[in-house]
Amino acid sequence: MVGALTCAFASSASAADLGEDCCADLEQRIVELEETTARKGNRKVSLTVGGWVTEQMVYWDDGVESNVYVTGLGTAFASNINFTGKAQITNDVSAGFKLHIEAITSDVYTTSQTKPQGVAALTGVPNSTQVLYSYWFLKSEQLGRFSMGLQSPADDNAIVSLDASGSLVAAYWVAYDVFGFNVRGNFAPGDSLIWGNAVSCRNYGGGPGDCDGLPRDVIRYDSPSFRGFSMSASWGEDDDGALAGWYFNTLGDVKVNAAVTYAETSDDRLGAPPSGQLKYTQGGLYLQHIPSGLFALGAWGHLTQNVNPQNNPDTNTYYVKGGARLKLVSLGATVPYGEYLVGTDGAMIVNDGGTPLDVNDDTSRVIDGSKAQFWGFGAVQEIDAAAMSIWLRYRDHEVDVPGIETKPIQTVSFGAFINF
Repeated sequence: MVGALTCAFASSASAADLGEDCCADLEQRIVELEETTARKGNRKVSLTVGGWVTEQMVYWDDGVESNVYVTGLGTAFASNINFTGKAQITNDVSAGFKLHIEAITSDVYTTSQTKPQGVAALTGVPNSTQVLYSYWFLKSEQLGRFSMGLQSPADDNAIVSLDASGSLVAAYWVAYDVFGFNVRGNFAPGDSLIWGNAVSCRNYGGGPGDCDGLPRDVIRYDSPSFRGFSMSASWGEDDDGALAGWYFNTLGDVKVNAAVTYAETSDDRLGAPPSGQLKYTQGGLYLQHIPSGLFALGAWGHLTQNVNPQNNPDTNTYYVKGGARLKLVSLGATVPYGEYLVGTDGAMIVNDGGTPLDVNDDTSRVIDGSKAQFWGFGAVQEIDAAAMSIWLRYRDHEVDVPGIETKPIQTVSFGAFINF
């Protein structure tokens, strides 16, 4: 998860205070200005350096065991440094690049009951760096933007990008705190289910929402905005395609953000069936009453496949979140919220094929009639002077699988996020 996160949390650099004396020495003004600018290899390409650092403490109780871990927020949301370059070619056309490098301490997506320190999801190495984005672009204010390289597909983080509440750092529809944890239950020998597959994306990425949720090597086009409407399209790797339609506008006192996307892949590394495709459709709507700060977000995702030798059912995911941006203290906005997710026919059970340590003989099946849900509540406190957010959150996860008795898992997390 990805470009939208950068847009949601990257802080803008402050210009140097050059004083009010219009007759001050010009050379001193230039020196002061250059001290606020990142050094670069040439004078034609501007360079902006940004990023964030974020860590959290998670208490979990799965009905059998409990513990406390300290982790990052996981791939696509982890502590990072990113570089954006831009050069003006004409009055209308610019060129540039994006390089986004994550520093993974413990990836929350790969922690589990037996792994308190999670390896980086993209590299498989703990305490490592990994490249999230690396692409170049050409942009015209009249014609739109064309980009190529490792970047978000058109539908990646579509629902995330809508959320302007300030609670995104604490709550969205991927169950990341327990993603890699095993569900406790009386499963058959060799069978297992992780919470990230309780509403499965079938290896398409993300879960329980935000399938197709990681950057890929693609070409992408983003149109200019017209009265709040825009569109995006991407294609790449082994025939992965995506389309997205966007609407961002303010109507009177109400902020309205909306998105509808469609994606498909024939890549078996992403869970596509032999000679077939996985197909993912999602839509979301965010509304915020600006004077009161009241907000609501609703999202829906639908995953299906057109070749289906195992007769896997279609999977639907629904998510709602509501709360308010309140001015209770001078530090910044206080954002209490509540959230609820339900997913149907999505639990994906993996069988180890008789060789537990060999993933090559593993098989999986999606269970018709299964149902998963989580609900939670929390609060985020923004600290404007430090470009910082602090949150405290509770979540309860449950999954029902026909013929299997499962236990819920509860989490309490406390963490902070600071931009630079």
